Amino acid sequence: MKSRRHAKILELISEYSIDTQEELLKWLHDSGFNVTQATVSRDIKELRLVKSLSGDGHYRYTTGVSDKRENISFKFHAIFKESVQTVDFAMNTVVVKCYTGMANAACATLDSMHWDGVVGTLAGDDTIFVLMRDPKAAEDFVGVLKKLLNVE
Repeated sequence: MKSRRHAKILELISEYSIDTQEELLKWLHDSGFNVTQATVSRDIKELRLVKSLSGDGHYRYTTGVSDKRENISFKFHAIFKESVQTVDFAMNTVVVKCYTGMANAACATLDSMHWDGVVGTLAGDDTIFVLMRDPKAAEDFVGVLKKLLNVE
């Protein structure tokens, strides 16, 4: 029963933004688990759940591991929008022009996202070169980056 309950807790926190023990208790009751607040408290401790700041600015229970991609994505968006001036491509090479001194930070966050079609990156002081697999991948990538910058 305990392992089923733990599995359900992990499922619930991955699907819903749950930020209190009382809310988790309600979700468990709705799922057919008749448990007390003390049991939920022990489960949280045993599962090593932590409250993490989500992308929407609210705290929620997470395992601390599965949220990593979301956290990286949030950092990428924030750094990218503050660092980049323009994005363009020629053939299979994307050129990202940044404010002076910002290219390395923007490139590091870009690399952390593991984009499909990206072969590699190279950053200078104010410019990033992104080598793409083919011209179509470069065009698509530039489209995504321009959407992030709210430029069409």
